[in-house]
Amino acid sequence: MTRYHARVHFRQFYLGCLAHASYFIGSDGEAAVVDPQRDVQQYLDEAEQQGMRIRWVIETHLHADFVSGHRELAEKTGAQIVFGAAAAAEFPHVAVREGDELRVGGVVLRALETPGHTPEGISWLVIRDGAIEKVLTGDTLFIGDVGRPDLAGGRGYTPQQMAGMLYDTLHGKLLALDDAVEVWPAHGAGSACGKNISKERSSTIGVQRRLNYALRPMAREAFVEMMTTDLAAPPRYFPMDMEINRRGARSLDDIAARALTPAEVRERVERGAVVLDVRDEGTYGAGHLPGALNIGLGGQYASWAGTLLASGDAIVIVAQTRERAEEAVMRLARVGLENVAGFLDGGVDAWREAGLPLDTLPQIGVDELRARLEELNVLDVRRRGEYDSGHVPDAVNIPLDVLPERIDAVDRSKPLAVICQGGYRSSAAASILRRHGFRDLYNVTGGTSAWLRVSS
Repeated sequence: MTRYHARVHFRQFYLGCLAHASYFIGSDGEAAVVDPQRDVQQYLDEAEQQGMRIRWVIETHLHADFVSGHRELAEKTGAQIVFGAAAAAEFPHVAVREGDELRVGGVVLRALETPGHTPEGISWLVIRDGAIEKVLTGDTLFIGDVGRPDLAGGRGYTPQQMAGMLYDTLHGKLLALDDAVEVWPAHGAGSACGKNISKERSSTIGVQRRLNYALRPMAREAFVEMMTTDLAAPPRYFPMDMEINRRGARSLDDIAARALTPAEVRERVERGAVVLDVRDEGTYGAGHLPGALNIGLGGQYASWAGTLLASGDAIVIVAQTRERAEEAVMRLARVGLENVAGFLDGGVDAWREAGLPLDTLPQIGVDELRARLEELNVLDVRRRGEYDSGHVPDAVNIPLDVLPERIDAVDRSKPLAVICQGGYRSSAAASILRRHGFRDLYNVTGGTSAWLRVSS
């Protein structure tokens, strides 16, 4: 008698802007989507292409760093939403606990309660023909790292308590799995949900057992101290996104921004709107609306926008094309920023043609910086660990995420050159400084990467 061997369609969807991984798991005409992005059309397209019906929309936990599309995806497919019971989600859902199973065709998904990053964290074992092949670990276990333990303070837990839970989860459950089990997390390098996440997007339990610094043999107390020391403050949009995900976000179809004339943009700015210029740093530097904040679409735009903008800010987008403006609006919605008044129709050219003033931000390369080092102050806006690994001599380090609160610490005694790794964050920082009255200001193109190459 021939034994049936379940066929599985498994695909990772990776969103570089948020360093976010979601998953499509299908078998025998049925599918589950795990940790979906807010823009859900890609999963609908995948289901259609594979001839599958999405039966389950699964969340490993209440995400803080992006807004999930779980409600919209469920409404468009008739699927059931699945959360860990401790999430207390405020909409109809299946609340699962340890050992609960969901069936997707010939595949079994088994819930493994893995608190530590959040209290309600669930990892999902992917089981085929009785064998555990994969584990989807959400934000509990990353490649090369583990989830930060300080995002549950509003729910009555200290970071130390959460770190203790994380230790128990890692050593009592995940490291108890066979070395061959594949590890598929919800985030990669660049996510603020971990300290040192690898660029690799999957691994195995065995490889992580050997290489992941947080899985080294150590006492529980030592682990707790390690995980709770020198934690950077979480981006300020995290609590907002967590609550949006608990309630369920509205459909992206309901979010749009209209074209605004230069006169309408000027009127909204006078009423307090923030101009968000999403062009690259060089184009922004050559000419931009006075007071515009520069966060380019080419980098980790959404997470930086969520960090540097307040949820109540009215936003006007400036982009090179209408399509890029619409992309900017959608990507803001991914982190819960929906208060976009519109975008400047025709971009900077329309503003200039209307006879309205433009500002500039001079750009200098590392050779000019070296030649003028005695006459300039240098502000390095990278994270502390990046700064410690190598920096321009005498550069002062104030990371971009805390710069708005530390403007008074920036030395105004000399012209100021702002530097980061490549020029993206430094342009954002310089635009913030401009909004606070700094005029004699330069953005360093090529950043510290170029400086260290020339210096080596």
